[in-house]
Amino acid sequence: MKTAFITGSTDGIGKQTAIALAEQNYRVIVHGRNRRKVMVTREEITKLTGNGNILSCVGDLSSLKSVRKISEEIHRSVDVIDVLINNAGVFNRKHRFSRDGIELTFAVNHVAVFALTLLLLDLVRNAPQGRIINVASIAHGNSPKIDFTSLIEVNSYMDYSAYSLSKLANVFFTYALSERLKDEPITVNCLHPGVISTKLLDNGFGISGAPVEEGAQTSVHVAVHPDFSHVSGAFLTNRKVVGSSPFSYDKGIRKNLWSLSEELTGIRFSDFA
Repeated sequence: MKTAFITGSTDGIGKQTAIALAEQNYRVIVHGRNRRKVMVTREEITKLTGNGNILSCVGDLSSLKSVRKISEEIHRSVDVIDVLINNAGVFNRKHRFSRDGIELTFAVNHVAVFALTLLLLDLVRNAPQGRIINVASIAHGNSPKIDFTSLIEVNSYMDYSAYSLSKLANVFFTYALSERLKDEPITVNCLHPGVISTKLLDNGFGISGAPVEEGAQTSVHVAVHPDFSHVSGAFLTNRKVVGSSPFSYDKGIRKNLWSLSEELTGIRFSDFA
């Protein structure tokens, strides 16, 4: 039985992704910030799919201390992760900071993804063929042309710009990690799920979109399709590999973001190499 860990899987696209993988007999770890909601979702997925291997994990991605506790809890629960889906994301209308003093959208949408992925990398390496999937957005193409040498520009806050920047960081991180893992049986890809009716879409844009079943399709496709055992460093939408924004291929900016991420988290890839 394969194991999938999906962040932000108590509602929206994450929950639907968890349901779909549970239906395919994956052992699924449901994650969220609210313990009661996590437990309710776990029971709901179990009853809906008949899969008795639904686990739970509670933790706040806005805190690096909590991210480390999530990693510790996952390590106590399983010894392998076949599929890691960094699905959780936020859109903040107001300029807010995380407990670590980082702009909150960037902290949750990128910094936590960077930290948690590296902390769980040993479990992904235990899989015969590990897959890391980062849920980004087509909005990454509208990001300011920041060089990521500091967070000064990030803290000049505009809500959509902050969100777009964090999604650009997801794409940069995907490409950078894929390159570092190119000689290992691990793929790293990112995707745009579509314009989907979620809390994030309503909060950030005040509109509705396609159903969550459609939003989960690309995540599930990359997680299970045999073709994606060999595709890495790709950006997808509608289950197809497409190009990301031209700026997202800048290797110098990619390097700056990686260095900044290691500085912010205190976590270095070399410690896990």
